[in-house]
Amino acid sequence: MKKNEIISGFSKMSRDEKLSLVTALFKNPKEAEKEFLSFHHPDENTQELLSGFSENTISNFPLPYNVAPNFLINGKMFMVPMVIEESSVVAAASYAARFWATQGGFKARVTGTEKVGQLHFLYSGDPDALKITMPHLERFLREKTAPLTAKMEKRGGGILAMELKDFTREVEQFYQLHVTFETMDAMGANFINSCLEAFSEGIQEFFEQTPGFSSADFEPLMAILSNYTPDCMVEVSVSCDVENLKGIASGFSGAEFARRFEQAVKIARADVYRATTHNKGIMNGVDAVILATGNDFRAVEAAAHAYAAQSGRYQSLSRASIENNRFHFTLEMPMAVGTLGGLTSLHPLAAKSMEMLGHPDAKQLMMIAAAAGMANNFAAVRSLVTTGIQAGHMKMHLPNIMRQLQATKEEESRIYEYFKERKVSYQSVTGYLQALRSEKK
Repeated sequence: MKKNEIISGFSKMSRDEKLSLVTALFKNPKEAEKEFLSFHHPDENTQELLSGFSENTISNFPLPYNVAPNFLINGKMFMVPMVIEESSVVAAASYAARFWATQGGFKARVTGTEKVGQLHFLYSGDPDALKITMPHLERFLREKTAPLTAKMEKRGGGILAMELKDFTREVEQFYQLHVTFETMDAMGANFINSCLEAFSEGIQEFFEQTPGFSSADFEPLMAILSNYTPDCMVEVSVSCDVENLKGIASGFSGAEFARRFEQAVKIARADVYRATTHNKGIMNGVDAVILATGNDFRAVEAAAHAYAAQSGRYQSLSRASIENNRFHFTLEMPMAVGTLGGLTSLHPLAAKSMEMLGHPDAKQLMMIAAAAGMANNFAAVRSLVTTGIQAGHMKMHLPNIMRQLQATKEEESRIYEYFKERKVSYQSVTGYLQALRSEKK
């Protein structure tokens, strides 16, 4: 391939042809090809399945599949699957889950399951006539999409409501059909988008056959679901007597720990810099469960951060308070997930995750993922207001440092022993390893 040459038909090439083009970018193409192929699944059928999930697949990118035990949620114990590369996240979730299991566990509830889709369009006709005819148009669109919605309605879902929104003050001639859906245990993206595209065709048909309207006045722009789902919400909380927090961090009474924790969460409500990192800690746990169950973590992330900024100022998704000597910690966030269709059933490990969790429905999965987010949030804030985040984080990062430094098994054993009671940093481990090797010489 010549420099700056545009590649045509890349997606139609065989895997070997794609690999050949890609590995030509490396200093040692044969070594690069061998490395890519080494991550292929040994079972050809499984590899074909994995390759079929995406486009232009030349290899797999494995991430650790972890489990966090002792999640007591609404009186039921769960072993929670988490796909994430950061060991401290799993350790933190496990620690917090075990502690709160001794205090009654996580109390969770789903407060809404509505999802949103929007048809964005330009309309140059009579705006008053459009608003007046909206009830007739809605009836027409529901009838047109009846074949699409029939199965979903049998499961208890379907189209909930339609609303015409006028944005002509912001964008000339711009209107929006704002539609709410119930998709039950499906994430519902394909269902929603199919309905919206049918609405676009339906409005054109309606205008063609309705006196006073013309299809020439209607220009559809976009038909797409929204990942902002403020009415698809989950809430999870924990609470205990303040005195039960005694000993949760060395040198702190229960009352002192609770006070510092409450203040830290208030700061995350007040300062966007802190709130961003605070919420990232929540998403560490949430995303890991979403990935493990084959759901769309990017959609969940987008909704969470939009919700955190709904007041016009980005804030913490969680809250903490102390009332009558009792500590309360609550997390509320939007979360659109599915347990039917998509990767949830197609990906072998996603299917195993669902089985591990007892085949939860969408509401149950929302509560489990939110509990994992709360566990990570609690553990992170606990560290921040007591020992500091780095002590535990770097201890968990020690194996990675040793791998980077290519320590032998004997050296690893000595390093683990040496850093039991010492602070870990890349520099300190490097220095100690150099000393060990000098000593050996």
